[in-house]
Amino acid sequence: MSAQQMRDIESRIFAGGMPVAALMEKVGGLIAIRIQTLFPLGAFPSIGVVAGPGHNGGDALVVARELFFRGYEVQIYQPLERCKELTAAHAQVARSLLSIPFCTTVEDLHTCDVLIDGLFGFGLERELEGAIATTIHTLNQWAKPTVSIDLPSGIHTDTGEVLGVAVRATHTLCLGLWKLGLVQDSALEWMGQAELIDFDIPWVCVEAVLGNSIPVQRLIAQEMMQTLPLVRSPTTHKYKQGHLLLIGGSTTYPGSVILAGLGARASGIGMLTIAVPASLKHLVVARLPDAVVVGCDETACGAIAHLPQDLDLGRFDAIAYGPGVTTESATVLEQVLGCDRPLVLDADGLNLLANLGADCLQTRTNTTVLTPHAGEFRRLFPPLADALPMMAAQQAAQYSNAVIVMKGACTTIAAPNGQVWINAESTSALARGGSGDVLTGLMGGLMAQAKKQNRSKESAVRAAVWWHSQAGCWAAQRHTVMGVNAETLTESLLPCIAEMLDLPLGSSDTLRHS
Repeated sequence: MSAQQMRDIESRIFAGGMPVAALMEKVGGLIAIRIQTLFPLGAFPSIGVVAGPGHNGGDALVVARELFFRGYEVQIYQPLERCKELTAAHAQVARSLLSIPFCTTVEDLHTCDVLIDGLFGFGLERELEGAIATTIHTLNQWAKPTVSIDLPSGIHTDTGEVLGVAVRATHTLCLGLWKLGLVQDSALEWMGQAELIDFDIPWVCVEAVLGNSIPVQRLIAQEMMQTLPLVRSPTTHKYKQGHLLLIGGSTTYPGSVILAGLGARASGIGMLTIAVPASLKHLVVARLPDAVVVGCDETACGAIAHLPQDLDLGRFDAIAYGPGVTTESATVLEQVLGCDRPLVLDADGLNLLANLGADCLQTRTNTTVLTPHAGEFRRLFPPLADALPMMAAQQAAQYSNAVIVMKGACTTIAAPNGQVWINAESTSALARGGSGDVLTGLMGGLMAQAKKQNRSKESAVRAAVWWHSQAGCWAAQRHTVMGVNAETLTESLLPCIAEMLDLPLGSSDTLRHS
């Protein structure tokens, strides 16, 4: 949600008869329960609450009261005296009826085990300065466990940008519906571990504001698991499980196409054909003996000059082109653009496309997927390079008639119809060379299976992005967050899914029966 959309939804809730005070009680109670789970009384006996002047501060004061009743030692600091009426009432209850200590300076909270940030909620647009900025700087210097209510104070609700200074939270409890700012790369280092506190917003209020379609959605595990091709018929065979053509590699970048091939193999693809420069054929066969490897004529620098004349592109269910090809294989790009197969373009395939112009995709009759990082996107769509990633990807998809996968800490997926999805769960451990090649192969494999089985190819794109990031998170927990190498990433794709399903990876038919 944007800040304005959230205001409109709340206005409808209150206009429908829900008292503001009742909603604040419910939200504060849910937050208190979650904090009690995250920080048990025995290990974290003292809580410091920083309450702002608005309803976010009121939520924080309800939380303070509820934690006080549960046995925590609570202290409250209010840096601003003038408050909204309801917030002031909760402060009066805490001070006069419960005798909860109110601090005169923020430094008095230094001995607390956990801090609760209730300074500002959604809708903040002005720069924070003066006493508030000093308070936030002080909190950040302590580096204590800090829970921000709705979003870290000082973060712009829509852009995720820091408004001068922001609370560096270890946990963010987003209220009701996800805010746009929390799925922007700029907010990631401030929000810590983010989760949603669902307080049962009537869906009729959401539909009244957004209509029948939700333009921005977050990828969630339950939906993505249902999208993955985990269920197979007992009578299936390799020709029913999709056939992917992967085109890539050069003597300069021989490993890229191998990593993409390993990603494709992990997708469960029935048949995999890999086209590489002839000099790389034996190397690829040694790593992927189950693939059909086609050697192609080479340029003087060891890139693919052109595809063999007898290679019928129409017999494949999907094509993935780009990993390691260099910018010498423009003829190959023109060949794959001219066929009617679903197509994934990555790496130098995108740089070659930038030379042709992304508008050449507008007439393609099947799904085209572009997977740029920021630099590649800038070359493809120069006028959009400085826009927010979410808006830039959306406009690029509508302009090019392609699905745009804008890779980043929060990967954005945009469809030509204007729909946008955000993959907000990822890890910096994926910041290693080859990670994108694995994604290309995985995505191509899932798209080929979707094409063969008449399922949504766009859903396969989203599933690939989500699965790839989940495998990265799984591998990072078992290896190191300093970086998961691409081969380890491919080896983590199946175990991470098996663990989510609580299935032994080696047992027969476990995935089929899941």
